[in-house]
Order: sequence, then C-alpha cells, then structure tokens
Amino acid sequence: MRMIRVLRAGLAVAVCLGALIAAVRLVVADHHPASVRRQLAFVRSELESGAAHDAQAMFPEGYFFMYALYGLTEVDLGRGEPPPDRADELAAARWALAALDSADGRAPFDAGLIPSFGVFYRGWSNWLRGGIVALDPSGPEATRFERDSAELAAAFDASPTPFLAAYPGQSWPVDSTVAIASLRLHDKLFPPRYQPAVDRWVAAAKQRLDPRTGLLPHRADPDTGAPTEVARGTSQSMIQRFLVDVDPAFAAQQYGRFRERFRAFGPAISEFPAGVPGEGDVDSGPLLFGVSLSATAVTMGAARVQGDDRLADALTGLADVAGVPIDTPHTRRYAFGVLPVGDAFVAWSKSARPWVSTPPAGPPPDLVWWWWVPVLTVLLAIAFFSVVLSGIRAR
Repeated sequence: MRMIRVLRAGLAVAVCLGALIAAVRLVVADHHPASVRRQLAFVRSELESGAAHDAQAMFPEGYFFMYALYGLTEVDLGRGEPPPDRADELAAARWALAALDSADGRAPFDAGLIPSFGVFYRGWSNWLRGGIVALDPSGPEATRFERDSAELAAAFDASPTPFLAAYPGQSWPVDSTVAIASLRLHDKLFPPRYQPAVDRWVAAAKQRLDPRTGLLPHRADPDTGAPTEVARGTSQSMIQRFLVDVDPAFAAQQYGRFRERFRAFGPAISEFPAGVPGEGDVDSGPLLFGVSLSATAVTMGAARVQGDDRLADALTGLADVAGVPIDTPHTRRYAFGVLPVGDAFVAWSKSARPWVSTPPAGPPPDLVWWWWVPVLTVLLAIAFFSVVLSGIRAR
C-alpha cells in the first residue's frame, strides 16, 4: 500500500508539472530557431523512414508537402544565418528539392497541363528553388529558377483566368498565389522582369473575389476564374502567408477580412466563414466545432508575416498546449509524432518571415489578452483534481 501511495503521489506531481509546463507554453510563445531545428530533426528522420509516402496515402499532395515544407523551413532558418554558416540549411533544402524533382514528386500531377504538371507543382517548386537561390545566388539552381519563372509568367500571360489549373479541370487560387509570389521573388534576386505580369494578376484576381467574403475563393472555374466555392480557412491561411510577398497593400486588405470572418474561439481558425455551414473534407481534415486544425497551424505563419505578432504568439502557445509536444535533446514532435506532416506544417509556420516584402507593421491587435483564461482554467482543474483524487485513493 505504501508503494501504491507513492506511485499515486508521483503521478499527481507529474500531472501538476505537466499542467504548469503547458501553462507556461500557452503564454510564452516559443518560435526560437533552436526549437524549430529540433522539429526539423524529427521530420527529417521521418522522411528518411518513408513518412512522405504515408502522407501521400492520406491526401493527394502529402508526399510533396512533406518535402516542400521541410525544405522551405530550412530556407527560412538559413536566411537567419550569415552566408558562411548556411551550409547545413542549403544541403537540407537541396535534398528536399531533389525529392520534389523526382518521379515520386511529380507522380500525382499531369504533364499535359500548362505549365507542365500544373501550377501547384510548378509554383511551390519554383518558390523553394528561389529560396535556395536567395541563400546561394551562385548555386546551380539559378538557371533553372530563371527558366521556370519565365514559363510560369508565360502561362499566366496566355491564360484568360488568373487562377491556373493544378489538376485537369480543377483550379485553386491559392496555388496561383504561390506561383505569382515566386515571380516576385525572381525580381528581387535578378533584374526585374515580371512586375507587369504580377500587376495584371492582382487586377484580375480582384475582379474574381468570393462575393460572400470579399476574399479570394477556395476554388475557381478553370476557364474563367469565376468563384465556384466560398473562401475557406485551409486555403486562406496559405493565401495570407504568400500574398504579402505579392502585393502588400492588397494583402493587408485581404488579411483584415480573413481575420474578421474566420476567427472562431480565441485565436483558433474556422474552416468556413461565419454564417456559412460546412463539413470537413480531404482539404481541411476533421473539424472540431468548426475549427480547422490545419488552418489554425498555418495561420500561425500567416499572422507572423503579416506583422500580427499577438495572434501569431497566441497560436504558437495554443499549438504548444494542444499539440502536446514531446522534447528530446535533439528532436521535438507534436501529437506524439503520429502525424509527421503536421509537424512539418507547424515548423514551417514557426519559422515564417516575408521573403520579398519588408515586414509590415501589422494590423491593430484585436485579440484580447485574456483569451487564454479558459485554457488555463482547464489546466488548473486538471492539476487540482489529480491531487484531490490522489489524496482520496491514498486513504
């Protein structure tokens, strides 16, 4: 009985300590590069064990996203280092890009589209390749980056719609936003060529906003660009991440509307705008009271690049509580590491910074400081009842 009492007391102490750590994580945002590097160490080990193929079985771009997000996060970390100290990040980003350039990376996409393999594949690949060029302008990626940028610009110029197809007969505006951002990145790294194409794209996109929200739609007609599906959190969170590098003024306007229409409980992000019902699907994953966990995680990075530090810090704290991160001396994993693609998204969001534009001042804060009080109350209740139950059973 004495041993049982000791074990119960030890369990109560562990629960209380866990609640205290969670409370600190909630209010002290941790997006330090060292923490992100531990996440990437876990993601890298999972990629080497085949996690990208497992992710591909869950959604159509699973393989691509795991490698792309890993590579993009390495670029973000490399940009924070002086050029002589970027070798590790460059090697890791190039390793990820090679995976995207492989047959497995291209497998879900159609070579017959314009541009070949579709705007999703070409836009994200070009963005990562441009990030590598930004780290190493004299590297071998520069020639391919210039060539692919020219092909993307030609595809947009020849299209009657600003939203190119990612798959045959299917168009998501978020994919074209990424591709256009890569053209802006080109003009930052090389003599400018594509600003007229970017300006035409922005003007055309403004004519095709979702009429219910005033935001870029989730899906569009591949022939005309007319909205076919209301704006949604999963695509909006990514659009807001990239749009600031396309047109900062348009981005600030769009971000304000997004923040107004998609905020759910505290800092959490809903999948559908207020007043629009909907169910979770392959894009959003399961919804919890309408909240999209993926959109909430990606908005962490979108808020950071938009200068909305209060929301970004709140989402970081929320992720570090709800995600139950487990740390080792060399790794960090969320949700016990059962969904590595989720770790890749969180790491990418924590490392966020604009690549082209000057970081904006950000919108006025609209998140009240006490949003975390209900979460802290739950944590305190868990600690309290663990002590009480331990005491009752000990007698």
